[in-house]
Amino acid sequence: MTSNLSAAQIRKSLGHPVIDADGHYIETAPILKPFLVESVREIAGGDLAQKVADGVAGTDYDETVLRPWSKLTDEQRRANWLPRPPWWSVPAGNTLDRATAHLPKLMAERLDEMGVDFAVMYPSRMLTATAIQNPELRRAVCRSLNKFYAEAYKPYADRMTPVAQIPTHTPQEAIEELEFAASLGLKAIMINGLVHRPLDKGKDVGDARPNWGSMGGTRIDVLGLDSEYDYDPFWKKCVDLKIMPSTHTPGMGWGSRTSPTNYMYNHIGSFAAAMDATCKGIFMGGVTKRFPELSFGFLEGGVGWAVQLLGDIIEHWEKRNKDTILDLNPAAIDLDLMEQMFEKYADKVFHNVEGLRDSFAKLEPPPPFLDEWAPIGLESKDDIIERFVPSFYFGCEADDSSVAWAFNSKLNPRRSRLKAMFSSDAGHWDVQDVTGILPEAFELVEHKHITEEDFHDFVFGFPGEFYAGLNKDFFKGTRIEKDAAKMLAGRDKFKTGKAKVKA
Repeated sequence: MTSNLSAAQIRKSLGHPVIDADGHYIETAPILKPFLVESVREIAGGDLAQKVADGVAGTDYDETVLRPWSKLTDEQRRANWLPRPPWWSVPAGNTLDRATAHLPKLMAERLDEMGVDFAVMYPSRMLTATAIQNPELRRAVCRSLNKFYAEAYKPYADRMTPVAQIPTHTPQEAIEELEFAASLGLKAIMINGLVHRPLDKGKDVGDARPNWGSMGGTRIDVLGLDSEYDYDPFWKKCVDLKIMPSTHTPGMGWGSRTSPTNYMYNHIGSFAAAMDATCKGIFMGGVTKRFPELSFGFLEGGVGWAVQLLGDIIEHWEKRNKDTILDLNPAAIDLDLMEQMFEKYADKVFHNVEGLRDSFAKLEPPPPFLDEWAPIGLESKDDIIERFVPSFYFGCEADDSSVAWAFNSKLNPRRSRLKAMFSSDAGHWDVQDVTGILPEAFELVEHKHITEEDFHDFVFGFPGEFYAGLNKDFFKGTRIEKDAAKMLAGRDKFKTGKAKVKA
């Protein structure tokens, strides 16, 4: 059941702006293709330009959108266990909505009808450009895309802004593309939150490596923990340029999401899994400790996984922090008492067991270090909350009921509210009518799952905080400039203790 109010009616009743933290454009191949080909030719030469010509609206998807599946027989797919990729993934039944996602001018014209004041726009068909394996092609395509969308959306800067695509296979390439994007005037970015790296076969340990899932000889680098590179220079560059990084990296094709026949099986939970991996790596790698002023956005995965992750981190820390871990040290076992207990309470099947005492006395090899939380420097539950809640923002679609969980301060640890952000996902298959997005989200208020204050933060406060957290001029020149400035000023006062404003 959807709200009886239209999107425009809801927006009028709110008294504050609505920010779409994750809108989507659909790339129009005949328009984008010649621009990309020419741009890549200028940047990297003709050979790579031809790859783009084949990959964008062509037949060769291997390099750009990673879909060799359609070329193979079912037998080949099963033999190689290739995951079923997306199909029919953009609107078709509603032609007006489809055109809206293609045309920035039409999107700008219809935002009022959608009840949206300002939208941050993300790619669709080129969403995985940052994951292209060929380094030269990856960088050339991302740079060309950034040039194209900086130009295409410039006339509508008062209502929308596109994200720059920042590849993160190395910190250096990320820094260079971030600097270039900033020079174009782009003020929001999308990073590749997960990098699939090949395992070093020269250091193969044979049977010592367990067979945990089909990763095809690769591992996942989450940029914050156990990374191949030190990404601190990139995070610092984000701070210096006043740009918050967000990730929209899908999680299909690894873990359990590898069905060769069923895209739905692969898609359900895929973004949540990818966001969980990245968020956990950034937190446990101590990034939020070293860069407390930097926030990270995790899009299209909802927030339910994050609520559970926060609880899991606290529970694990309680049982395995630098002090309580000593309770698990096998050396703490009282061998005499253990033998006495077996002698007194062992049933027949436990009698006369050879080597019993030795089995407890033989200690496991000690770990190289005891405190796995050392990079974060945790001393209490409050430290966990302070390193997690202010640093992470979570894109949630209109039908995501876990938003109510994020705002449930009675249930969440230390009465925290996780920072869920309204995200339309307009332009994708799950949105059948763009004018029904805001009403569907507003049902959470109508059904009393969240308060009007929560809804304010969901559709305005938290998206505004995230994108303008470092760049106070992010909304300058937009329709919501004054409202955003007032909201941000109030939250800054709260942070400094000058006024009590619930954030």
